[in-house]
Amino acid sequence: MNQTDVRVRFAPSPTGPLHIGGVRTALFNYLFARKHGGKFILRIEDTDSTRFVPGAEEYINESLSWLGLKIDEGVREGGEYGPYKQSERRDIYRQYAQQLIDSGWAYYAFDTPEELDSLRSQYEADKKTFAYDVNNRSGLNNSLKLGAQETLKRIEAGEPYVIRFKMPENVDVSVKDIVRGQVTFNTSTLDDKVLFKSADQLPTYHLANVTDDHLMKITHVIRGEEWLPSLPLHVMLYRAFGWDKTMPEFAHLPLILKPSGKGKLSKRDGDKEGFPVFPLEYISPDGDVSAGYRESGYFPEAVNNLLVLLGWNPGTEQELFSIDELINLFTLERVNKSGARFDPDKAKWFNHQYLIKKSDTELASLYKTVLADKGIEADKDFLERIVGLVKERVNFVEELWEQTWFFFQKPQGYDEKVVKKRWKGDVPAFILKLAYLFDSSEFWDAEPLKEMVSAEINKQEQNFGNVMNALRLALVGGAFGPDLFTIIEILGKKECAERIKLAVETLGSH
Repeated sequence: MNQTDVRVRFAPSPTGPLHIGGVRTALFNYLFARKHGGKFILRIEDTDSTRFVPGAEEYINESLSWLGLKIDEGVREGGEYGPYKQSERRDIYRQYAQQLIDSGWAYYAFDTPEELDSLRSQYEADKKTFAYDVNNRSGLNNSLKLGAQETLKRIEAGEPYVIRFKMPENVDVSVKDIVRGQVTFNTSTLDDKVLFKSADQLPTYHLANVTDDHLMKITHVIRGEEWLPSLPLHVMLYRAFGWDKTMPEFAHLPLILKPSGKGKLSKRDGDKEGFPVFPLEYISPDGDVSAGYRESGYFPEAVNNLLVLLGWNPGTEQELFSIDELINLFTLERVNKSGARFDPDKAKWFNHQYLIKKSDTELASLYKTVLADKGIEADKDFLERIVGLVKERVNFVEELWEQTWFFFQKPQGYDEKVVKKRWKGDVPAFILKLAYLFDSSEFWDAEPLKEMVSAEINKQEQNFGNVMNALRLALVGGAFGPDLFTIIEILGKKECAERIKLAVETLGSH
């Protein structure tokens, strides 16, 4: 394989938000292109005008941009094989549909939807399934039965028609799939699919897909396994056009499964179990809001890392990969055939790993935005110190607030269980003495402060555990937070004294 020849495409339809299954397909295409020094193309497949959703194309572009999957050729980027939007390629498809008609590989069909529905009903009544295929095409309302003259007459009269592929009878179609190995289909099981519709002068997915892949010189078609049943038709289209010598290689990726492992992951699963299935938040035309990984606090590199391991296996125990490592290691031969179960907890674990790998400076900058939304301004050095103390405890930047709020405001209340267990006897009075001890201290570093308090506890014959827990209660409102004396050092002498006095006033000194 000439390294510079690889050309792959991600070809979503602008019919709504991009599912993470689609994002994974884009990621695998991107990694394969970069690995081989090739081109990653974004093609918008908008031939189904009835399902078009305004804003969906922009959503696709923004999603790929957020994940760092740089597009080489596309609607925005341009390129020598455009247009990259199928609705702008109508004349091209009409020409190739006509080519199939002229070569005898396709035919005109005038059957109305009502006629087809009636046939389906008749077949169902006989407990059969209707298929428009080699067994009945000669008796239906099409050019094979009507003849050239009648067909032309109907077309000129403006009668609606479709162009159907004339699937040959009893031909084995065998293709090597990079993921699945050799796959074989027999054409006797296939119907005559619609390739083109006169009503909107647009092709169906099948004709547009094969034509575009050929004209755009796509070398590898990497797509989800839901397209595997379409493979024999696509192969037959390559043969019908005489393009079989330049037909791309195929790789059909496994499904992403529900957390239970039973069935394909859906938006409903995410709604039910509280995790996103879309890269970015999506607001539907009717106002329905769906969660996105970006808005839920995930880092793009964590999402890429999570998705690549849903179907691809590096062959080692390593789980964390930079994008450069993935480009270096990725091969389609290491993609699994069987579905990959989505684990929401593992998704959080990946984000945690990337969070703790970030520098305190970067995290402080991200956290500063969270605090700004709460009307809090804080010093950069101060923020760096506190995020460094607690980042191991959180999965998301937003969660830093739960672990650090007490550095910014006094407790609004006190944990009743801790009060009942620790705030008793002469402990409150002893803690009040500590406030004065702190006030007179000539030093303010965690370790000597701890030594000073420990010495005082021993001197007054207090219970070490009771005092430490009660002191923490007074300062943060409960039994949580990082090292107590680090908290004391960061809060400062004046703030610690105020908080201790406030706790004694609120809870009493017994």
